[in-house]
Amino acid sequence: MNQSLVDYTLYLADNALILGHRNSEWCGHGPVLEQDIAITNISLDLIGQARYLYQYAAELKKDGSTEDSLAYLREDHEFKNCLLLEQPNGDWAHTILRQFVFSAYQQLLYQQLQRSKDEQLAAIASKSLKEVAYHLRWSSEWVIRLGDGTEESHKRMMNAVDDLWMYTGELFQAASYELGAASKGFGADLTSLKSAWEQKVKEVFEEATLPVPTNVSMKYGGKEGKHSGHLGVILAEMQHLQRTYPGAEW
Repeated sequence: MNQSLVDYTLYLADNALILGHRNSEWCGHGPVLEQDIAITNISLDLIGQARYLYQYAAELKKDGSTEDSLAYLREDHEFKNCLLLEQPNGDWAHTILRQFVFSAYQQLLYQQLQRSKDEQLAAIASKSLKEVAYHLRWSSEWVIRLGDGTEESHKRMMNAVDDLWMYTGELFQAASYELGAASKGFGADLTSLKSAWEQKVKEVFEEATLPVPTNVSMKYGGKEGKHSGHLGVILAEMQHLQRTYPGAEW
């Protein structure tokens, strides 16, 4: 078993699952019906990506794992998602900013993974890119709409930037399995993604009249299983049914 490939695939899956779950919490609570449906569809897209990746990880592990066991029967320290994605939704501005900065990263990541030496990862990335392009376009428009909107909406976007920017550095801080994946040609080289991500963020922030933060102390650990208490709350809710009724099916 190629442990770096398993861990890397789980990292990609965990990011998609946890953000998808966070977005699903908006279902029925969006600011207007159209956007309620939009954020819910994005949630479904991300969970769909997670399914493909968990299925592949289970295939690689060859230990009886399934997509369900990997999502519902792992402890919080076994999850590899970035800290950014487990943060509470907060208001609409926080949710929008989180989606934007991650989608800008995910699009660049998947574009590079299309050329992965691992055919399955390349196929999943290629299949997911159209969805991610929409996620990025949708969230970019909202960042601009709120940032360059009213005094109140601008203030809320500024608060979101202040609260979430400290988690963006982890996107580009490679974990050991990411370094292994990149060296073997099936993972992305994060150093080559960062400048393009920064440029995209800068362009959108300028149009949104938002300053790009500098000299922010970053928080790390999620990729190595060191999470905030927020992930435990997510997993308690998400895993409750499977853990209460093991093996339950519809």
